[in-house]
Amino acid sequence: MGYTALYRKFRPQTFGEMVGQEHITKTLKNQIISDRVGHAYLFNGGRGTGKTSAAKILARAVNCLNPKDGEPCNECEICKSAISGSLTDIVEMDAASNNSVEDIRSIREEVNFLPTKAKYRVYIIDEVHMLSQGAFNALLKTLEEPPEHVKFILATTEPQKLPATILSRCQRFDFKRISNEDIIKRLEIVCKESNIEITKQALNIIGTLSEGAMRDALSILERCVQDGENNIDEEKIKELVGIPKITYIKGITEAIIEYNINQAMEKMNQVLQEGKDLNNFLWEIIKYIKDILMIKTNQELTMYNEKDLEDLKILSEKISKERAIKLIYELSKLENDMRMSTQKLIVFQAGIIKLCNQEIEEKSSNSNNNNSDIYKRLEKIENYLRSGGGIKKTPVEPKITRSKTDEIAGIGKDKKPAQYWKNILENFKKNRQMILFSYLYETNAVELNDMTVGIQFPNGIESAKKIFLEKPENISEISNQISVACGKTMNIKYIDAKPQEQQVNEEQELSNFANGFNIPFDIID
Repeated sequence: MGYTALYRKFRPQTFGEMVGQEHITKTLKNQIISDRVGHAYLFNGGRGTGKTSAAKILARAVNCLNPKDGEPCNECEICKSAISGSLTDIVEMDAASNNSVEDIRSIREEVNFLPTKAKYRVYIIDEVHMLSQGAFNALLKTLEEPPEHVKFILATTEPQKLPATILSRCQRFDFKRISNEDIIKRLEIVCKESNIEITKQALNIIGTLSEGAMRDALSILERCVQDGENNIDEEKIKELVGIPKITYIKGITEAIIEYNINQAMEKMNQVLQEGKDLNNFLWEIIKYIKDILMIKTNQELTMYNEKDLEDLKILSEKISKERAIKLIYELSKLENDMRMSTQKLIVFQAGIIKLCNQEIEEKSSNSNNNNSDIYKRLEKIENYLRSGGGIKKTPVEPKITRSKTDEIAGIGKDKKPAQYWKNILENFKKNRQMILFSYLYETNAVELNDMTVGIQFPNGIESAKKIFLEKPENISEISNQISVACGKTMNIKYIDAKPQEQQVNEEQELSNFANGFNIPFDIID
């Protein structure tokens, strides 16, 4: 007999063997005991949570010759044939590869025939959300009024992709993520029966890495014993799944917290020498800081041994909750920047160096706080004015035609942007759009071409201001005002007109900064 994967070898054969889905198995057993089994079920949940296993057990249970307490006996002729896969009355279909109208039409033709051996013909359709729209339509009528001898069990990870007409015809059961405790208990049974020696800490790591999927947990366990050794510890698991050593993660996190650039660069070089993936390394740093934050909020962590937990507690005393949250945010931005860049190493080094420099971080923090305070104050003023607070509301004037606008505002096709831009700013002020007015107050308008008007910022444009002005609704508002003034559709472009000598070349600044610490920093074309 060939080799059988652990997740197949230890697939639950009864509802009682299923892990973490008692709210579902209890209901299904009661339906079987009371002979009130529905004609169509929808099993929904994440990967590896037991949907297909439950469907197989239910298919056997409704056909079992000697059911007991709602469970299949797994000993009768029907159960044995179903387990071996030779029972033609239980049909398993993968909708990911059989999703056409013809595939469903073949089912419609088959359902009219009586089962060959079993009481019911059961159709298990896995990944049902992959069916085409035509296939769903073909299934609809059969699913609504199937023959008495037919049962349907649909399984999916994405129920939102199913038509409402399908959802309404099924009894829906939502499989939840399996808890780490339940996964660990099941793994202990598997290890005992498979003669695998494993540490408690290694079990905790597998439970955490599996993210609530029992199948994933068994797959990780299987990878750990494929080298022929049945002794598993935490270091072996981390090595197999590519997790950098905790000493590196702890070291670079400590360097960031203490603003120690030399230590950060040393740990980065060690990780690179071992050939670890940068994205994976960065993600582990983010998770480590998240765990520091959890320590500060008195949350329990199961993935660490006593020494690692003690290190986490020491680091948690050196950092505030606010800065921990800020670091998670900044590192997440760095992860996104690396994903978009072809120079991942340089972006990674620059990002870590920036976080290790207290002066840069404090300057950035103060700037962001100032911008945020200004934005909040202006927003409050705008909301107050919009509500009419302290201002007498005037009747809304009727819509003015182009010629009337020219007559009143002095705006026409022959007018230059500089002439009508002040009027537009006044309109923002009159309409109580105070944030737009304040952000554009010191700007100038110039015609770049016959389709585009440039809005110049003589003192430069700050990042917070730019983010606000580049919102689609604000670009639309400004371009509409300019289009009316010009008598044709016009686009806008923001121009940083700050004198060149006042602008800082960020690349040169970063290079100078790195050279000041004797850090090799090369730009690769």
